Amino acid sequence: MNVRGRNKISPEFNMSSMTDIVFLLLIFFMLTSTLVTVNALDILLPKASGKTENNKSVAVSITKKLDFYIDTKKINEKDIEQKLISVLANQENPTIVLRAEEGVPIEKAVHIMDIANRNKYKVILAVRPK
Repeated sequence: MNVRGRNKISPEFNMSSMTDIVFLLLIFFMLTSTLVTVNALDILLPKASGKTENNKSVAVSITKKLDFYIDTKKINEKDIEQKLISVLANQENPTIVLRAEEGVPIEKAVHIMDIANRNKYKVILAVRPK
């Protein structure tokens, strides 16, 4: 006489749903990590076609209120040149990323470009894509 039941419980675990979740999380983090901007202020840049390269560089930002920032640190307009010289002193190819907000007078951007020209720094003008 067989006392065992007909329904057998299988001790196996199905991993297919777990792998789906892992791949979805991987895709989510890959997409969101490209949207992260390091050492940048939230300013509205002018539109242009082209792409901004981002190697080892220092960002100089100018807001509509004519506040100057080196990376995320606010600095006086008179002290920008000395601060840039000290920050870029040990770099092989010193580069400044100029981030001037829409509506900033061109004279302020030209002032930063003049500082870069005097000290032989490369300047990249950051813009929004069209």
